[in-house]
Amino acid sequence: MTLVQLEYVIAVDTYRSFVAAAEKCFVTQPTLSMQIQKLEENLGAKIFDRSRQPVVPTEIGERVIRQARIVLTESKKIGDILQEASGQLAGEFRIGVIPTVAPYLLPPVIASFAKKYPKLKIQIWEYTTEKIVQELKNGTLDCGILSTPLQDSAIAELPLYYETFVAYVSAESKLYGKKLLQTNEIADDNLWLLNEGHCMRGQVLNICKYRQSQSANATFDYNTGSVETLKRMVDINGGITILPELTILDYGEDELQHVRYFKSPEPVREISIVMTKNFSKQKAIEALKQEIWRAVPERFRSKRRMDVLGFRH
Repeated sequence: MTLVQLEYVIAVDTYRSFVAAAEKCFVTQPTLSMQIQKLEENLGAKIFDRSRQPVVPTEIGERVIRQARIVLTESKKIGDILQEASGQLAGEFRIGVIPTVAPYLLPPVIASFAKKYPKLKIQIWEYTTEKIVQELKNGTLDCGILSTPLQDSAIAELPLYYETFVAYVSAESKLYGKKLLQTNEIADDNLWLLNEGHCMRGQVLNICKYRQSQSANATFDYNTGSVETLKRMVDINGGITILPELTILDYGEDELQHVRYFKSPEPVREISIVMTKNFSKQKAIEALKQEIWRAVPERFRSKRRMDVLGFRH
């Protein structure tokens, strides 16, 4: 059994195709197939059911693949340890970020981060929370930036900042004339939400004590994963939406006239760097944390008089 064979097995499981896996591993398809076949012969068990398309693992294959991911992830940590000891940040650094954070936080952070650590190859994916956690456990991401707490014993969380939620209110809304809002006032208005799968949707439902049945009277149901789309829907169609404060920092005077803060305790989400508990690239994590702290307003570091929101499913 070799690490290369395990890498090929994981690639086939990831892409569910021997051809695609070979392309991603930069080898020919016969070479990859031969190595996996050798591993199966050594184990005395079939890892994949080749009669099905796309290719799927056998029952025993699923268990082998799960362990192969652990072995391969752990083996890569030897190189990480050596890099850490050298004092240089180099190699790949793979980050997953939720879509309600990525476009507002990452542009200034990544520009500065990449300039300071030119030998570090940064790769970023915008994923939902569920997808980030899955990829962390699979070893295909090094860390994630998302809303916590996750309450997952396999994941370590490093809180970065606490971001207040604000309301973005149409001029036609009866709430437009108020300076500060109470969370229970939102439930009576037309509320625009992110679609299922986004953790912020559950947090907004928690803020508003909103009942799904209230949307039954709506003439249509718009599903989006974009915070900017929510704002535009309010601008054009009226109603209200809830936005993280970081998204409004570049708003002009006209846009800010539609923004309303909540009375204390303000609803807030905790944004953290998350990683598996045996993660080894600690210096890269610390460097990323410092760059994020420089990018967000200092007041974001405190959660005083705030209500940190969990998720509602």
